[in-house]
Amino acid sequence: MSGLLPVDEALRRILASAEKLEAELVPLAAAGGRVLATDVHAKRQQPPFAASAMDGYAVQAADVAAVPVTLKLIGQSAAGHAFSGTMKAGEAVRIFTGAPVPDGADSVVIQENTVAGDRQVEITETVTFGRNIRRAGLDFDEGDLLLQAGRVLDSAALALAAAANHPTLGVFRLPRVAILATGDELVTPGESYRPDQIIASNSYGLAEIVRQAGGVPIDLGIAEDRLEALSDALDQAVAAKADILVTLGGASVGDHDLVQPALAAKGMELDFWKIALRPGKPLMFGRLQDMKILGLPGNPVSSLICAHVFLIPLIHAMLDLPHAPDLRSAVLGTDMGTNDQRQDYVRARITKDDSGQLIATPFVMQDSSMLKFLADANGLIVREPHAPAIKAGSACSVMMLR
Repeated sequence: MSGLLPVDEALRRILASAEKLEAELVPLAAAGGRVLATDVHAKRQQPPFAASAMDGYAVQAADVAAVPVTLKLIGQSAAGHAFSGTMKAGEAVRIFTGAPVPDGADSVVIQENTVAGDRQVEITETVTFGRNIRRAGLDFDEGDLLLQAGRVLDSAALALAAAANHPTLGVFRLPRVAILATGDELVTPGESYRPDQIIASNSYGLAEIVRQAGGVPIDLGIAEDRLEALSDALDQAVAAKADILVTLGGASVGDHDLVQPALAAKGMELDFWKIALRPGKPLMFGRLQDMKILGLPGNPVSSLICAHVFLIPLIHAMLDLPHAPDLRSAVLGTDMGTNDQRQDYVRARITKDDSGQLIATPFVMQDSSMLKFLADANGLIVREPHAPAIKAGSACSVMMLR
């Protein structure tokens, strides 16, 4: 296996091929979870006027320096219904939270410190200049940079963009990822099957990985082990304008492994094939026109782990997001033997001890056909090629899955 490409080099080549996707304008209501392609500046000051932070009375601080004092009540200011006049010394205006502060007022006395009458109000506590008033522009001024390109639009970012008067936002287009399963042995869940067939599972797991990574999965179904069937499926991927085509199985060297020949016939430029990885050695990467090709093993566990290692970083790079894996330091919960020349991703359960230290305990069974243990795993122990045997309690690196 001396000709196997190291994992780090394979990932470097894949990421080097990634071009940022073009921007598109989307309505604010549809922008949740998307990635900003352009900076967002405020189109309006917020708040646009000096506003009361409390229910109470707008006054001049000098009038209430000594209390109790009675002021003439000349009107009220409510949210959306500002007092239109100018307040003079000795006067007060009833005011509610969020309402504009009247011209002439410089402070707000909270209503708990007053005794209201029909045409007057008694102030029972002093107030300092500017108290309980949110000045105009307290949050942001027109033209301020509020959100930078690359920000994932969460609830707070959407609310901020709305407050800044943006009905639409420029976001990166979602990458389209076509998923093609291959093999005469596969049937979709719920279909009738022969004794020599298995239920296709990879596509469903990969589609969810794509969605969570920020892409749009396009299910091309299952292609039979015939060049004509594969050729038709590849045409569908091109017609769907997929940015990435993920093939599942059929990329090895057996008589029925026809994915590479089918892609070669369409003009694929092959970058590499076979990497020093377990599980997932028969991994292929290339390009067909503007579409990146990521050929994953047909083995369910191998395909999903390879997607975490390679596909998620590729999608994130196209969205201009950080694309390093979530690697953390942990200690082993049990002994592990030596490793061979392949980088190993070992399914494990990651827990914490009382001090907060991560403990990584590998599953005893690591057969790459066993999805049950992958579903139970919340991390992968990453072991470098030729790693020596290590004892429980030794330091290790884990890649978190969730």
